[in-house]
Amino acid sequence: MAKDSYKVVNVVASVTIDDEIDLYRIARKYKDIEWNPERFPGLIMRLIKPKACILMFHTGKMVVTGLSREKDIDEVTKSIVEKIKNAGIAIKSEPKIKIQNVVASGDLGSEINLDLASILLKRAIYEPEVFPGLIFRMTEPKVAFLIFSTGRIVIAGAKTEDIIKDGIKKLKEQLKELDIIKEKVS
Repeated sequence: MAKDSYKVVNVVASVTIDDEIDLYRIARKYKDIEWNPERFPGLIMRLIKPKACILMFHTGKMVVTGLSREKDIDEVTKSIVEKIKNAGIAIKSEPKIKIQNVVASGDLGSEINLDLASILLKRAIYEPEVFPGLIFRMTEPKVAFLIFSTGRIVIAGAKTEDIIKDGIKKLKEQLKELDIIKEKVS
């Protein structure tokens, strides 16, 4: 089979600081902040480099989304903390970072018979009249795949890129073992 072909498309992380954040001060300091406390209790901050979207709450909890690499979370966290401090808010604690989800899209390099796959794969759901892809929940590693007949896949639920690689490798092995995927002959 061809070399794994995938790309991380979203990394979601939680960042917690043990200090309350005055969202009003941050919203006044920065013009590129979205904050409407009547509609949503947090503010929305967008960073350009690395590209990220941050939901920030007064409790010190934040959700960072939109990253394309795990390693960017440290840089984004430093940038957020710097912006908070520049707004005149003291932060006494070190931020705690936890990757919650890594999502990737890829290509298995071969067409997949989804009807057959839905019968042979345990924990697979395929309802083509509702959604064109097969949903497959793998238990080890614990990830979820969207598999399309073209061989395109989306993998979610991983905590690291290594788990994505492992999940794709095991998916290919299962599909090949069940004769659902064929190697392309060059």
